[in-house]
Amino acid sequence: MAQAVLRIEGLPEEAVDAAARFYGEWLPKARALLDPPLAGEDLVLVFPPADHTHRAWRLAAVQNLAREAPPRRVNAIAGNEEQAIAAALAWLADALGITGQLLEVG
Repeated sequence: MAQAVLRIEGLPEEAVDAAARFYGEWLPKARALLDPPLAGEDLVLVFPPADHTHRAWRLAAVQNLAREAPPRRVNAIAGNEEQAIAAALAWLADALGITGQLLEVG
């Protein structure tokens, strides 16, 4: 199945501020990629690396998008090493039972 990739950029360093910017700016873009409901493409969000304080809000965002999107899958990758991101994208493309997950790479 095809997967769209949305690279999230320009988030503030503080977790609360980053979450606010994600929900205000990036969530509508993610939902637009999932619309119409039968578009057929899975979605992978690619976040820049961040410290542990960002994990909870990122995981919640991905899980909620995944709940909105069946039968399509929504997952996320966090990292900045392109080779690791590419490997994770390839793995997710073949891992048809995986959705609502946040993978930290590189």
